[in-house]
Amino acid sequence: MGYLHVNGDPSVPQELVVFVSGKGSNLRAIYRAIQTGALDASIVAVFSDRTCPGLEWAESVQIPIKSIRNSDPELAEKVAVFKPDLIVLAGYMRILKSDFVQAYRNRIINIHPSLLPAFRGKDAVEQALTAGVMWTGCTVHFVDEGVDTGEILYQNVVEIKPDDTAETLHARIQKEEHELLPKVIQILSQKKAKS
Repeated sequence: MGYLHVNGDPSVPQELVVFVSGKGSNLRAIYRAIQTGALDASIVAVFSDRTCPGLEWAESVQIPIKSIRNSDPELAEKVAVFKPDLIVLAGYMRILKSDFVQAYRNRIINIHPSLLPAFRGKDAVEQALTAGVMWTGCTVHFVDEGVDTGEILYQNVVEIKPDDTAETLHARIQKEEHELLPKVIQILSQKKAKS
């Protein structure tokens, strides 16, 4: 269950640079979608601000990896080497600097574990539980200079059950994320190809 809201003119996402900070489960979901033919793309590099399982996994499947500092003034140039059509923040937990966002305007997307604009920023799952709402979900959006404030592209809804904990709810949201993110990348590719 979701809705599509795509304006603007994003680039055809044939070659992807993926940013991760944690386990890399969304990175793996993208990779699986490529391997099964559900997504017509390739991951040309994985960037991370820390040593993490996602970066180690990328290295294990021979995807080029780069360790970075988010404040790196040459980050845009380091990414440009790979000539990405789209930059995907897949569990990347840092706010990108304004100059980087400007350099790749409408070519950076993020997956966030809430129905934006509700529950922006950190601990979105816990925020939803604390608020006592009946529904939450996940959102893919363009990245702008704010925190989870960019244009919403697509959302999937997840019901909150009475006995949910942050762990059980997050697990169900992640399942939706793993389906949604590759689909949105493919939608953006098809939209650009038809324009």
